[in-house]
This record gives sequence, structure tokens and C-alpha cells, in this order.
Amino acid sequence: MIQALIVDDELMQVQGLVRHIGWEKLGYHRPLTAQSAEEALSLLAAHKVDVLITDVLMPGMTGIELLAKCRSDFQSLQSLQTVMISGYDEFEFVQEAIHLGAKAYVLKPVKTEELETKLAVFRDSIEKKNRIEEETNNLREKVTDSYEVLQERFVKDLIEGWIHSDDLLESWRRLLELPLGEWQPALFLFSYDQLLLSGPYDAKERIMLSEGLLNCVKLGLSEFSGTYIGKTGADEVVVILLNVSPHDRVRLAKQLTFIQDVLREQFNASVTVGISRECSCWEEIPLLYKEVRHMLAGARLSGYGQILYFDHIEMNEYHDFRLREEYIPEIVKLLDSGESGKSGESGKAAAYFDHAFEMLLAKQPVSFSYIQAFGMVLISELARKLKRTKDTDAEMNILVWQKLIDCTGAEEVRRAVLDYLAQYTQLKQKEQTVQQHNLIQKVACYLEEHLQDNVTVKQLAEQFHLNSSYLSVLFKKEMGRTISDFAQEARMNKAKELLRDPSIKVYEVAEQVGFQTAAYFTFLFKKLNGTTPQEFRDYYY
Repeated sequence: MIQALIVDDELMQVQGLVRHIGWEKLGYHRPLTAQSAEEALSLLAAHKVDVLITDVLMPGMTGIELLAKCRSDFQSLQSLQTVMISGYDEFEFVQEAIHLGAKAYVLKPVKTEELETKLAVFRDSIEKKNRIEEETNNLREKVTDSYEVLQERFVKDLIEGWIHSDDLLESWRRLLELPLGEWQPALFLFSYDQLLLSGPYDAKERIMLSEGLLNCVKLGLSEFSGTYIGKTGADEVVVILLNVSPHDRVRLAKQLTFIQDVLREQFNASVTVGISRECSCWEEIPLLYKEVRHMLAGARLSGYGQILYFDHIEMNEYHDFRLREEYIPEIVKLLDSGESGKSGESGKAAAYFDHAFEMLLAKQPVSFSYIQAFGMVLISELARKLKRTKDTDAEMNILVWQKLIDCTGAEEVRRAVLDYLAQYTQLKQKEQTVQQHNLIQKVACYLEEHLQDNVTVKQLAEQFHLNSSYLSVLFKKEMGRTISDFAQEARMNKAKELLRDPSIKVYEVAEQVGFQTAAYFTFLFKKLNGTTPQEFRDYYY
């Protein structure tokens, strides 16, 4: 059952809620009670509480401050369901509580039916959350118990590069009892070609084809140890061999035709098989997968149902493709992204370029003209991204192109391009800083012009076509304070300006700066300035 805590300095209010709410019928234990926020904190530390019902205004610590304390001091209370009880004139206080995570509020005098409705909603939400946690735990146990599920996940993580450290690999080694020592892995990729189906191709048939391919590969390779099989798509299965002898590799290759024949007979579908080169470390497995997929895509132009071996010619073709279609776009993306102002992103781009450059040098024979061309294509792509300003004119690009033409060795090309990447990063940082400054100044002006509208961060983000979290981070970085703090300060400054005019009543000042009630305006004004609005007016003017 669910545990609630009622906090109110009025004993009659507490007793009334305990007595008149049908707690047991709603699925709740008899509620805990406290007559101060300080007493409530002691109970929260000692008991598991699911629902907090608290008055807004109490002597000492308010209900809002209590909720803020729960969020900051109790990790276990981050999802605490909270109802705020308030008088009509205290609605602005409730708005602040909602910002802190309160889920509901009720007005005094409290109506039993209204509070019971909210408690029932909370109960359903808590029960759903508990069921999800239970199902997640059950799933975790099932996954641990299922070797095939684990094996398939291992294969998928390997080829997608998610296993990126020795520690993570070691955890998989323990889980699947993988072979010890260094591996010399190879990869087999089974992929459906164009399906030769006589009837319509529906969802059910697609599932059958996908499972049929997986089962057929498992059956065909069942006698080989050290093979790990996983489905990487509806039409594709990957087999990873961690250590396989030359004799077993020959035997395994003979099974490929058998698998192709069975799938053609059973499903009227042809399958092409790609066999990778061998490599000396597990970190290369994602590259093996990309190489074989690229090989299959090109080979299908000449026919289906083939068995293909990745060789040095294929490797050179794939390296050219990768430099053109992967490395240059990725370097440009890293330098031109919204995160380019961070030194980490420019460092990644330089490292990525170095890796691509090493690939060029690894080609035999090494073509110096190709190396020069690679540098010029990369610089051309980056040059198109820069805005033409007094800092970034065509002269800079002409100078680096001339420098590349004058290079006589590969290392000179490398240094020239890396120098350009560093200059590009600095220019993009300046460009981005100016754009962000102008944007945040527009946001600040908009806030000051719409104080009466109580604009939310979400509305601001929509107005300026930004993600709300990104806008909040940019604003604080530029202005040194959060959007809500800036808006609150702007309201107070505008209020002080209006209070200079004695013909404007205090409640009118509150309305003009975006407060729905004069009571909350007075409370907040005194909290921030040490005097009430009327005292401020009387003292200064």
C-alpha cells in the first residue's frame, strides 16, 4: 500500500484529512502527520513516503521550501508525488511549487472528493511505475538467463562499436565465457538479396524470412565452436569467429552453399555471403563489418547469391570510399557542429583527420597527388561553411591552397591541414560567440517587453526556434543567471520604476509586471528588497 504524509500547522486541518479521506479504500496506509516542515523532514528521513500533502504557508519553513529541501537533500524523493494546499490569494506560491515538481494543488477549504481524486491519480501513477520497475527486473533476470539473447547483443554491440574498452570487453568475456588471450577475429555476413516472392510481401512473411535466415545460419554452423551469431537487421545476420583454425575455416566455407540452397528452397530467396579479412584485434570488428557491407553493395550489381572474399583490392576501394563518404563529412561535422566551441570537438576532428591520413599512407603504392587532393577537398568543404567577414575572407583559403600546392612531402601536407583546422576552429568559435550573444540579447529584450505575459522557457524556445534546455544553458552562460532569475530581476526593476509614480496603485504595479495577485508580489518584493512595495514608495519617494 501507499504511504502519505500530511504537513499543516493547523491541527484541525490535519485531523480532518485523516478522518474524512477514505485512505484504505484508495489503497493507502493511514497517513503520517506533521505540524511543521522541520518535523516532516524528520519523518521523511525515517519512513518511505510516496505522497506529500502540504500547506503552502506555515510558520518557519514554508511548504515550498520543504519541497525544495526534499528535492535537494533526499535522492529517494525525486519522484515524490506532491499536493499543495493553498488559499485563493496564494496561487502564485503554488506556481513556484509546480516549478519545483509539485504535481497538484487544492484550494482551501479542502473538498474531500477533489483531494481523493488526486490521490487516486497518484496511486495509479505509483502502481504503474512499480510495475515497470518489476518488469524491468524480471527482464534483466531473463536476459541474464538467456545465452542466445546475450550472444546476439554481444554481436550487435561489437559491430556497432559499443564495446569500446578492455573493461567492458572483460565483462562480456565473463558473461559469455569467451576465449582467453588475444583473438584473431573474422566476420561472415549473410544478407538477403532481392526477394523472389510470388505473392505479396507482408509483415508476417518478413518476420518468417528474418527468423528463417537466423535459424538456418545457426543450424548450418552449429558444429563450429567459437562462433557468435546475431541478427543486425530484418534481412541480415552476422557471424563473428573469434579464433578459427585454417582447417575449420575451410570446413565452414563449405557450409555456406548449403545455407544458400536451403533458403532458396524454403523461402525462394537468394542470399549473398561476405567473408571478411582476418585481423589481429577485436577493436577492428566494426571496421570489418563496414568493409564487408560495402563489398556486398558493390558486388550485387553483377548478380545475386554470391560468396565473396574481402581482399586487398576491395580494401583499397573501401578506403577510397571511406575517405570520400565518411571521413571528410565527419571532420566537417565535428568542426561545424553546435559543440565546435569546445576544445574536445576540435581535438576529435584533428584525431579523425590523423587517422584518415594514416589510411592514405597505408595504401600501396602511396600516391602523393592523391594525398594533396584529399587535403584540398577537405579545406574546400570547410571554406564553404565559413561566413565571409573581415576575419574570414577568401585570402586565407587561397594561402592554404597555395601552401598545399608547394608541399613536397606527405608530412608537410599533414601540418598544413592541421594548421588550417586550428584556424578554422578559432574562427568558428568567434562566429558562434557573436551569434549566441546577439540571440541572447534578443531573448532578454523579448522578456523585458513581455513581463506582463509570464512567458515560460518553453514558449521562449518556441519563439526563437530552439531546444528549451539548450536555450537555458546559453542564456545562463551569456547573462550569468538563469532565465527565471533574469525575468524576476527585470520585474523587480520595472516595479521600482513604476512605484516612483504615486498615481499607480500597488496592485496595478503587480499586474503590469506579471503578478496575478498583489499578495504574492508584496511577498516576493519584500523577500528580495527587504521592504514591502508601499514601504519602498514611502521611504524613497
